[in-house]
Amino acid sequence: MTETRALVLIPARMAATRLPGKPLLDIGGLPMIVHVLRRAEAARIGRVVVATDAPEIAQAVKKSGGEAVMTRADHPSGSDRIFEALEALDGAGEIDTIINVQGDLPTIAPEDIRAVLAPLDDSSVDIATLAAVIRKDEEHTNPNVVKVVGSPVNAMRLRALYFTRATAPYGDGPRYHHIGLYAYRRSALARFVALPPSPLETREKLEQLRALEAGMRIDVTVVDTVPLGVDTPHDLETARQMLAGKAS
Repeated sequence: MTETRALVLIPARMAATRLPGKPLLDIGGLPMIVHVLRRAEAARIGRVVVATDAPEIAQAVKKSGGEAVMTRADHPSGSDRIFEALEALDGAGEIDTIINVQGDLPTIAPEDIRAVLAPLDDSSVDIATLAAVIRKDEEHTNPNVVKVVGSPVNAMRLRALYFTRATAPYGDGPRYHHIGLYAYRRSALARFVALPPSPLETREKLEQLRALEAGMRIDVTVVDTVPLGVDTPHDLETARQMLAGKAS
């Protein structure tokens, strides 16, 4: 796939319940959303655009030299938001691949963003995502750590069979911490957002199960580390410490 046919979209909204206004929270002199934007740009896989319903987020992005597109405020998920943005930015259908980067991952490595594309070289894969081996004992049983259960394709790739908040799979061996960054074929994204919420999605509160229940194939690139997701004031302080001196 060529860079010109890939589009990186970063959904961002102000109404986060645990940390309101978090895309604009300051980390080293820059709003968090700008850190994510710059890391996505550094991945060099295509055009990068922030999709938001908040004029103040769009203004902050543009002030930093980035691109933003306004979307409706009533989207139930980031996937719906990026699909509206895709249609607005590329109504002619020239974009083949859409990468969805969450706007609360200011420490995501650009090479990990690039890595999500590899499974799409296989024409049978609809959606690609990331995971890392769980190395902290408490994460095996933490329901906030989403696990992906998959069959190995090779040393660095799984075919996803299930995603769960439970401790799975049972028995000895690695478990994988899912990282919520996705690459979609355009046709797969269009199909996904047209599907109603599925029973297991509703039960586990995991949107990606909708795709699996519909028979779509999700493959997973295994990367070395899980990026920090900023959801709490403690996370924000940790991000500030991690990025101290690195903002430009």
